[in-house]
Amino acid sequence: MSNPIPVKIVVAGGFAVGKTTFVGSISDIDPLTTEANMTAVSEGVDDLGDAATTKRGTTVAMDFGRVALSDDLVLYVFGTPGQDRFHFMWDELVRGAIGAVVLVDTDRLDACFPAVDYMEQTGVPFVVAINAFDGVLHHHPDDVREALDVPSHVPVVVTDARHKAAVRDSIVALVRHAMAMATARTG
Repeated sequence: MSNPIPVKIVVAGGFAVGKTTFVGSISDIDPLTTEANMTAVSEGVDDLGDAATTKRGTTVAMDFGRVALSDDLVLYVFGTPGQDRFHFMWDELVRGAIGAVVLVDTDRLDACFPAVDYMEQTGVPFVVAINAFDGVLHHHPDDVREALDVPSHVPVVVTDARHKAAVRDSIVALVRHAMAMATARTG
């Protein structure tokens, strides 16, 4: 039996948008997480927004999950840290990825700008996935596209990071988009 072909994607976004949950929902293995409790030392450094009352930990390096797509193909899913002070990790996490899912919480769109900007600046194919917390979509995808100033060729999809099928659909949208971009480049 030969080694499976690895395919890598990244899940990026602001603090507390659901990246760790997204990775855990799709992974065939118990995901590797690097959650650390937030302490008084991070006060004034980390912007917790309205998640400060409910979220006690933060990803400090990455989340990692694995999905066996077939005997010959495996998907590696890496979640980025959401805090600005850990963004130096992004270059390493994105290296070799076919694309990224930028996960968005519409209650805190401003937290998603760094991820959208990063993907646009680096040329990494990406989709915007609106995380419908509790199954509630507060804003139409077209309104989110306009608010984030996302180009029309970038897919904007709705997901729920807690549900495997919704996460899978977001990843399928990303793979299709990445393939279309690769085809357009090779023309």
